[in-house]
Amino acid sequence: MSRNYIDIFTFLVLLSFGSSAQAAGTQSRAHDFNLPSIDGGDMSLAQFRGKTILLVNTASYCGFTKQYDGLQSLWEEKRDDGLVVLGVPSNDFGEQEPGSEGQIKEFCQVNFNIDFPMSGKLVVKGEGAHPLYKWLKAETGGSPKWNFYKFLIDGEGRPVTYFSSMTKPGSKKIRKAIDASLKN
Repeated sequence: MSRNYIDIFTFLVLLSFGSSAQAAGTQSRAHDFNLPSIDGGDMSLAQFRGKTILLVNTASYCGFTKQYDGLQSLWEEKRDDGLVVLGVPSNDFGEQEPGSEGQIKEFCQVNFNIDFPMSGKLVVKGEGAHPLYKWLKAETGGSPKWNFYKFLIDGEGRPVTYFSSMTKPGSKKIRKAIDASLKN
């Protein structure tokens, strides 16, 4: 009788571990994730396989909002070389992105002529963070400290590095890292 109890207990423990692993996700590359698109529907990051991604959490009413100009310039300059600038609106810091997806998209187009891909508004920090951001934190140790925090992801979907909000998109540091990723 005790043998059956142990077998059932062992089975339940193993089943529990399997469920936890599945719930935690088995993603090993950024390409395994989907984001909601700012235009509605899903945006699979698998569509960017083979391209370098500069993933940036954005906000419309932040002191760093002017970085949209630099992000758009990078996108225009390097997209034919394989760079994707991907904006991720977030209201996590100072509630500086309060609008709807439609309002955010209009703000970006009217004020900065943005045409690079953007996700819907996401949580990028803490327990409620989107799974992509939880994965990036686990992989790199970095997580957004404020708006316009940047992750560089290579063409294989592996995180390369991250940059603080203070690092401007056109900085030598970012350009050097992008160029190195594009060559690989």
